[in-house]
Amino acid sequence: MGGEPVTRRDPLALGRQDSWDGVRAVVAGFGVSGFAAADNLTHLGADVTALDDSTAGDRPEKGELLEVLGATVRLGEGSTATLPDDVDVLVTSPGWRPTAPLLAQAAARGVPIWGEVELAWRLRDPERPAPWLAITGTNGKTTTVQMLHSILTAAGLRSAAVGNVGMPVVEAVMDPTPYDVLAVELSSFQLHYTRSMSPESAAVLNLAEDHLDWYDDMAAYAADKARVYDQVQRACVYNVADPATEQMVRDADVVEGARAIGFTLGMPRVGMVGLVEDILADRAFVEGREQNAAELCTIADLASPAPHFVANALAAAALARSHGVSQAAVRDGLRAFRPDGHRIAEVGEVAGVRYVDDSKATNPHAAQSSLQAYDPVVWVAGGLAKGARFDDLVRATAGRLRGAVVYGRDRDVIVDALARHAPDVPLITLDDDETSSGNDPMERVVAAAAGLAREGDTVLLAPGCASMDMFANYGERGDAFAAAVRRRQGRG
Repeated sequence: MGGEPVTRRDPLALGRQDSWDGVRAVVAGFGVSGFAAADNLTHLGADVTALDDSTAGDRPEKGELLEVLGATVRLGEGSTATLPDDVDVLVTSPGWRPTAPLLAQAAARGVPIWGEVELAWRLRDPERPAPWLAITGTNGKTTTVQMLHSILTAAGLRSAAVGNVGMPVVEAVMDPTPYDVLAVELSSFQLHYTRSMSPESAAVLNLAEDHLDWYDDMAAYAADKARVYDQVQRACVYNVADPATEQMVRDADVVEGARAIGFTLGMPRVGMVGLVEDILADRAFVEGREQNAAELCTIADLASPAPHFVANALAAAALARSHGVSQAAVRDGLRAFRPDGHRIAEVGEVAGVRYVDDSKATNPHAAQSSLQAYDPVVWVAGGLAKGARFDDLVRATAGRLRGAVVYGRDRDVIVDALARHAPDVPLITLDDDETSSGNDPMERVVAAAAGLAREGDTVLLAPGCASMDMFANYGERGDAFAAAVRRRQGRG
């Protein structure tokens, strides 16, 4: 005699108030978002198997905890080679390409593939589903999400910055104390595996070359970014200076009644937020906007007057205003906000030369935005280019450059762009031997930049590249730059 047949559940029909007993879920990747997904699926009663080829960090300890709760955790080399049998849903961590063996096998079998963001959307509390204000773009996502969170908090709302920054989204939606609203940062990787999300409002800040080592081409990258506008309920916020973002709004399938709201560093037209001299002004969410604009704050209220920082503030304000936040709360939230480290952070002055750390500028678009905030500037750049090109950046900023110091594995990509478009700009190229000796590869970089700079100049670390050829991450790179500057101050 056989046992009782196993009852299988369709995860596509389940939410947080349903029993997930009988659902066989595989979680691919056991980092921060992977653990959150596995933990909450286990809590809901699913039969969870978590897989990761890495044992780095606290993965083993978290794995032991989940196994006590009934999950299966397999870590170490080869763990993700084969998808287990009888899988109902696979939840992947962001960054896993569809060609990864585990995901390719799931697709071939017709197994639904969700990201942690998709899972979180399905697990919202149906009685108090906190609306999502979603932000993506090539650059500025984290700063804009944190600005938005600061504004929402100033309005007295229980908010959280989640997603690609802060806590995983699934943790926020499963919190026993519901949030009033969530500021959600979404990368293109997260959006790639998201299908059912319907944010209250969403913004694409900009679009530029990035992650072309992951995507086949820019069209595929842009298509994933554009997903953030799908089923938007109130406002699609776009960058007036970036026509690609406006086209995404035009092409989006939104909820009837959703509005297109532009942000601009110029004078705002009706339906936009923008600048009136030094005032951040709203002509989108005020009565009589055909003739009137509402003052939100001034540029002096912001932590930086850099153009890209002001643009981020306008985007955050537009999203907050779409949620019904007052002008005063926008002002108070933006006044209170201070960016994280390694974002246009002044680290010191030596002999009349300012040194600024924007190590977070990990692609050419971000570096260009940073360079356009300073004049004249000695540009410090290099690292892993991720398939990006620098011609547009150099063409746009050549007139500002006092000089350039270029280092790192893909330095030749930058050197070639400078040779084509700024041949008269003094250039120092540091080879691997000059930046790899000892424990401080930035010492020689800062010394070279100081040699090019004159009193009144700015030496700007805006690498335009990822850091992992020489550093653990962009934070370590920025710390090394700042430490080298401080040592130079001590010798001055």
